Amino acid sequence: MHLTKGDTIYCHSSIGYFGHLLNCDNADDLCECFFDSIFEIIGDSGTLIVPTYTYSFPKNEIFSPNKSVSKMGIFSEWVRKHTDSLRVVDPCYSASVIGKNKEYFIKNATVNSFGKNSVFDKFFNLNGRILCLNFPGNTFIHYIERKLNVNYRFDKIFYGLIEENGVLVDAKSIIYVQFLSDDSLEHTPINYEIEGRKSGLIKSVKLGRGEMSSVSSKGVHKTISNNIKKRPYFLTKAEEMGISSPKIF
Repeated sequence: MHLTKGDTIYCHSSIGYFGHLLNCDNADDLCECFFDSIFEIIGDSGTLIVPTYTYSFPKNEIFSPNKSVSKMGIFSEWVRKHTDSLRVVDPCYSASVIGKNKEYFIKNATVNSFGKNSVFDKFFNLNGRILCLNFPGNTFIHYIERKLNVNYRFDKIFYGLIEENGVLVDAKSIIYVQFLSDDSLEHTPINYEIEGRKSGLIKSVKLGRGEMSSVSSKGVHKTISNNIKKRPYFLTKAEEMGISSPKIF
């Protein structure tokens, strides 16, 4: 997995696709196996982050840090419920964190999911490593798009309610969304994966029916910044559709 002791890991996962693992009789066993394997490598000085996204405010749902179920798969939800886990309060792009740096990611939460002091910003500053278990691309890409000020996404404000200790609190959430004026602006990670693997920045190994891949946050930034100047829409479907000038409004 190209991980080392002390790494800060952001893990996207679809672990069921690997197939049956020896001595794993149910979903909890499977999650525990991957969890233990990761910490066996990164150790007590390492940190594991998993996305526990709910997209609550855009769906007009109340977000509860303690109760809202992750929409990001069984491993994500298993980590969220772990006794050592802390969850970032974010009504759209929350994350659950275990390990040495968990307090660093939890404190001073920002309302902008991809802005300064967000989980992704702190992760980038630590040059964390993204681990993908049968998961193409990664959400961190959108942080880099915002950092590079792409013209097909913009900050959008959503308002809603957060439940804190049984009390409902008015809150807002800012997320980085695509313009809906052209279907070709829809995100696709295909070109990112091709270029990242070609350059050797994305490392991968096979496991069962699936694949594990990893890349440093600086590697994601390098892959995107090296390509987006000449191919401004290579992270969207516009390029594969042969559209050089999507409608942006």
